[in-house]
Amino acid sequence: MGGLPKHALIGYLHASFANGSGYLRMADVPADWDIINLAFGEPTSATSGDIQFKLCPATECPGVESEADFIAAIKAKRAAGKKVLLSIGGANGQVQLTTTAARDRFVSSVSAIIDRYGLDGVDIDFEGHSLSLNTGDTDFKNPTTPVIVNLISAVKSLKARYGAGFVLTMAPETFFVQLGYQYYGSGPWGGQDPRAGSYLPVIYALRDILTVLHVQDYNSGSIMGLDNQYHSMGGADFHIAMTDMLLAGFPVTGNTANMFPALREDQIAFGAPSSVSAGNGYVAPTAVQQAVTCLVKGTSCGSYTPRSGLNPNFRGLMTWSINWDKFYSWEFRNSHEPFLNALP
Repeated sequence: MGGLPKHALIGYLHASFANGSGYLRMADVPADWDIINLAFGEPTSATSGDIQFKLCPATECPGVESEADFIAAIKAKRAAGKKVLLSIGGANGQVQLTTTAARDRFVSSVSAIIDRYGLDGVDIDFEGHSLSLNTGDTDFKNPTTPVIVNLISAVKSLKARYGAGFVLTMAPETFFVQLGYQYYGSGPWGGQDPRAGSYLPVIYALRDILTVLHVQDYNSGSIMGLDNQYHSMGGADFHIAMTDMLLAGFPVTGNTANMFPALREDQIAFGAPSSVSAGNGYVAPTAVQQAVTCLVKGTSCGSYTPRSGLNPNFRGLMTWSINWDKFYSWEFRNSHEPFLNALP
């Protein structure tokens, strides 16, 4: 992707709401952050498709800059080669594009935000009940569920509108991606969670225009890896096993005739909490770097052997969040930016 460093540092900025970490002005975001995801664009209602983004109100975020200063700071970031994206969704932003009208409203409202703030693209951070598969929708390569079909169509429309420079990232939870190795939708006989693996058709359909997929390796239950063992948060192993599934590809519901194909190395990063306050699954920088070293160089892998082999073009690391990293004296940035830059 033009303009991104080979190994990128990606973070979320609490732009529209206060958080215990404190507000951080766009102009004060350190230059180490290569992609800055503005959290969050949220819909007026779950099914409206009408995405809104507003800067955090001063009553909630003392020290918030004016909108004009915010826009100017984004322009300066982009001039310095950084990418600034609208992250859509988040924990509170349920987005269900159940109709073509909602799909079209999504495209127009997101375009209006991109144009107003001068952004590079979007991050799809759909969580909770935004995506699920209707009963009988069992083929990730040919989805039929409206919320899936309409989201794919909407993102393709945005890409067509903005062209080659449009940056598309996604931050699904493991439940919606890697869990698909065991479970997909409600299953052939019904009864399973219809959200299981439901990002797979979106990733697959948009794989040619996807810049970076950074799954949230946090707030996750145990997930089965390609070694058919369950992997849990708390060390390098979880990051290695979960990320390897995307670098190697995997059979959906274990069916080798139905492979979710590997993405390119440069399309893959993984997400880790910047601190203990940012999410469940925080591990110290040494463990994060052990995981990256394993995936890139094939060393320090512990008990898991990556099926994907060596991945020298692995894109990098995402964190929730830039604000929480600042609150904890920039541990994530100070540890990982030099580390990423030192990779071959």
